[in-house]
Amino acid sequence: MAEDNTTYFVGEFVHALDSKGRVTIPSKWRISGGDNTYLALPNPGGYVTVYPPKMVSRLEEKVSAASLSDARAQSLLMELFSKAHSFGCDKQGRINLNDKLLEHAGISGKAVLVGNFSAFAIWSEDRYGKREAADERNIFDAMRELGL
Repeated sequence: MAEDNTTYFVGEFVHALDSKGRVTIPSKWRISGGDNTYLALPNPGGYVTVYPPKMVSRLEEKVSAASLSDARAQSLLMELFSKAHSFGCDKQGRINLNDKLLEHAGISGKAVLVGNFSAFAIWSEDRYGKREAADERNIFDAMRELGL
Protein backbone atom coordinates (compact mmCIF):
# COMPACT_ATOMS: atom_id res chain seq x y z
CA MET A 1 0.00 0.00 0.00
CA ALA A 2 1.15 3.52 -0.76
CA GLU A 3 1.93 5.98 1.99
CA ASP A 4 -0.56 8.84 2.27
CA ASN A 5 2.05 11.41 1.22
CA THR A 6 2.59 9.67 -2.14
CA THR A 7 -0.97 8.70 -3.00
CA TYR A 8 -2.50 10.54 -5.95
CA PHE A 9 -6.13 10.01 -6.76
CA VAL A 10 -6.22 9.87 -10.54
CA GLY A 11 -8.36 7.92 -12.95
CA GLU A 12 -11.94 6.75 -13.18
CA PHE A 13 -13.22 3.39 -11.97
CA VAL A 14 -16.65 1.78 -12.07
CA HIS A 15 -17.34 -0.71 -9.28
CA ALA A 16 -20.51 -2.52 -8.29
CA LEU A 17 -21.77 -2.31 -4.73
CA ASP A 18 -21.78 -5.74 -3.15
CA SER A 19 -24.75 -7.26 -1.30
CA LYS A 20 -23.74 -5.36 1.88
CA GLY A 21 -23.51 -2.01 0.10
CA ARG A 22 -19.70 -1.94 0.01
CA VAL A 23 -17.65 -0.60 -2.88
CA THR A 24 -14.04 -1.45 -3.67
CA ILE A 25 -11.46 1.33 -3.64
CA PRO A 26 -8.81 1.04 -6.39
CA SER A 27 -5.64 -0.52 -4.96
CA LYS A 28 -3.57 2.57 -5.85
CA TRP A 29 -5.89 4.70 -3.70
CA ARG A 30 -5.79 2.58 -0.56
CA ILE A 31 -4.16 4.04 2.50
CA SER A 32 -3.45 1.87 5.50
CA GLY A 33 -4.90 2.99 8.77
CA GLY A 34 -7.83 2.31 11.01
CA ASP A 35 -11.52 2.95 10.89
CA ASN A 36 -10.94 6.70 10.51
CA THR A 37 -8.53 6.71 7.55
CA TYR A 38 -10.84 8.50 5.09
CA LEU A 39 -13.48 11.19 5.62
CA ALA A 40 -16.48 11.33 3.29
CA LEU A 41 -18.69 14.39 2.95
CA PRO A 42 -21.78 15.04 0.83
CA ASN A 43 -20.94 17.35 -2.06
CA PRO A 44 -23.55 19.91 -3.20
CA GLY A 45 -23.07 18.57 -6.73
CA GLY A 46 -24.93 15.37 -5.79
CA TYR A 47 -21.97 13.08 -5.11
CA VAL A 48 -19.68 12.14 -2.22
CA THR A 49 -16.21 13.61 -1.78
CA VAL A 50 -13.70 11.39 0.01
CA TYR A 51 -10.68 12.96 1.69
CA PRO A 52 -7.49 11.10 2.68
CA PRO A 53 -5.61 11.83 5.94
CA LYS A 54 -3.48 14.59 4.40
CA MET A 55 -6.56 16.54 3.32
CA VAL A 56 -8.36 15.79 6.59
CA SER A 57 -5.45 17.44 8.43
CA ARG A 58 -5.88 20.56 6.31
CA LEU A 59 -9.63 20.52 6.94
CA GLU A 60 -9.05 20.10 10.68
CA GLU A 61 -6.88 23.23 10.71
CA LYS A 62 -9.63 25.26 9.08
CA VAL A 63 -12.36 23.83 11.30
CA SER A 64 -10.37 24.47 14.47
CA ALA A 65 -10.01 28.13 13.45
CA ALA A 66 -13.77 28.59 13.84
CA SER A 67 -14.49 30.40 17.08
CA LEU A 68 -16.25 28.29 19.68
CA SER A 69 -18.36 31.34 20.54
CA ASP A 70 -19.49 31.82 16.91
CA ALA A 71 -22.90 30.14 17.05
CA ARG A 72 -23.42 30.35 13.28
CA ALA A 73 -20.06 28.74 12.50
CA GLN A 74 -20.65 26.00 15.05
CA SER A 75 -24.11 25.35 13.64
CA LEU A 76 -22.74 25.11 10.09
CA LEU A 77 -19.99 22.73 11.19
CA MET A 78 -22.53 20.56 12.99
CA GLU A 79 -24.76 20.49 9.91
CA LEU A 80 -21.88 19.47 7.65
CA PHE A 81 -20.25 16.89 9.88
CA SER A 82 -23.53 15.29 10.97
CA LYS A 83 -23.75 14.07 7.36
CA ALA A 84 -20.10 12.98 7.19
CA HIS A 85 -18.73 9.48 7.57
CA SER A 86 -15.24 8.23 8.43
CA PHE A 87 -13.99 4.79 7.46
CA GLY A 88 -11.09 2.63 6.44
CA CYS A 89 -10.77 -0.16 3.89
CA ASP A 90 -11.23 -3.79 4.85
CA LYS A 91 -8.65 -6.40 3.76
CA GLN A 92 -10.23 -6.59 0.31
CA GLY A 93 -10.10 -2.80 -0.14
CA ARG A 94 -13.83 -2.26 0.32
CA ILE A 95 -15.50 0.63 2.09
CA ASN A 96 -19.02 0.95 3.39
CA LEU A 97 -20.58 4.39 3.03
CA ASN A 98 -23.44 5.17 5.37
CA ASP A 99 -27.03 5.31 4.10
CA LYS A 100 -27.17 9.13 4.24
CA LEU A 101 -24.25 9.46 1.83
CA LEU A 102 -25.52 6.74 -0.52
CA GLU A 103 -28.92 8.45 -0.60
CA HIS A 104 -27.38 11.91 -1.13
CA ALA A 105 -25.43 10.63 -4.13
CA GLY A 106 -28.21 8.37 -5.45
CA ILE A 107 -25.83 5.41 -5.43
CA SER A 108 -27.27 1.94 -5.86
CA GLY A 109 -25.94 -0.85 -8.02
CA LYS A 110 -22.80 0.73 -9.44
CA ALA A 111 -20.60 3.60 -8.32
CA VAL A 112 -18.08 5.63 -10.29
CA LEU A 113 -14.95 6.61 -8.39
CA VAL A 114 -13.28 9.66 -9.92
CA GLY A 115 -9.93 11.05 -8.84
CA ASN A 116 -9.24 14.75 -8.52
CA PHE A 117 -5.59 14.36 -7.50
CA SER A 118 -5.78 15.17 -3.77
CA ALA A 119 -9.12 13.46 -3.02
CA PHE A 120 -11.73 11.48 -4.92
CA ALA A 121 -15.43 11.54 -5.65
CA ILE A 122 -17.96 8.73 -5.61
CA TRP A 123 -20.85 9.21 -8.03
CA SER A 124 -23.86 7.14 -8.96
CA GLU A 125 -23.28 5.72 -12.42
CA ASP A 126 -26.37 7.52 -13.76
CA ARG A 127 -25.50 10.96 -12.38
CA TYR A 128 -21.91 10.73 -13.53
CA GLY A 129 -23.00 9.76 -17.03
CA LYS A 130 -25.39 12.73 -17.20
CA ARG A 131 -22.68 15.09 -15.94
CA GLU A 132 -20.26 13.88 -18.59
CA ALA A 133 -22.86 14.30 -21.33
CA ALA A 134 -23.63 17.87 -20.21
CA ASP A 135 -19.97 18.91 -19.86
CA GLU A 136 -18.85 20.38 -23.15
CA ARG A 137 -15.32 21.36 -22.07
CA ASN A 138 -12.44 19.31 -23.34
CA ILE A 139 -9.37 18.44 -21.30
CA PHE A 140 -7.37 21.35 -22.73
CA ASP A 141 -10.09 23.86 -21.80
CA ALA A 142 -10.08 22.45 -18.26
CA MET A 143 -6.29 22.75 -18.04
CA ARG A 144 -6.46 26.35 -19.24
CA GLU A 145 -9.17 27.21 -16.67
CA LEU A 146 -7.03 25.70 -13.91
CA GLY A 147 -3.95 27.60 -15.05
CA LEU A 148 -2.03 24.45 -15.95
